[in-house]
Amino acid sequence: MFHSMKIAGLDRNLPLCPLNESLQIGAFVMFGDAELTVACAEELLKKAPEFDYIITAEAKGIPLAHEMSRQSGKKYFVARKKPKLYMTGVFDVVVNSITTEGEQHLYIDTAEAEQMKGKKVIIVDDVISTGESLKAVEKLIEMAEKLVNAAGGIICGRMAILAEGDATKRDDLIYLEKLPLFDSEGNVL
Repeated sequence: MFHSMKIAGLDRNLPLCPLNESLQIGAFVMFGDAELTVACAEELLKKAPEFDYIITAEAKGIPLAHEMSRQSGKKYFVARKKPKLYMTGVFDVVVNSITTEGEQHLYIDTAEAEQMKGKKVIIVDDVISTGESLKAVEKLIEMAEKLVNAAGGIICGRMAILAEGDATKRDDLIYLEKLPLFDSEGNVL
């Protein structure tokens, strides 16, 4: 089963994936879809507040952040799940999530954290959701937000291509389209 929808003016068929016996989601995968990535970045930038930098949590938001950076000429940062050898220093935030056992970390280079001090930063991702199995995505964004705040950046916007479930009711989120949830038969809830 698929859910057909228009995203940034492009028609896409999202496969429905069961989360449990009564709930399915439309799987949105931007990796490898350059046309969609370019179009979504363009449309989100039209809605973006004034900003200095872009940040995304590793990994699904990286193509979007990269393309938004390319189109806007503004630099982007990736909050990494693990420190990298090339980092000159590590700045991290610890978050205990109810959806993941144990502590989670997001890391940025201290030099990147220094660049964000006092600057307006937008957080971007592909989908924001509050569904049972998708809370990890929301938590990554929350962790990225804490990371930026701890680094001294000013969060001026939270942006996603799609908002799903309760995320569509958030007044702090800028998104392009609503992604419905589906019952076990593929009917929109």
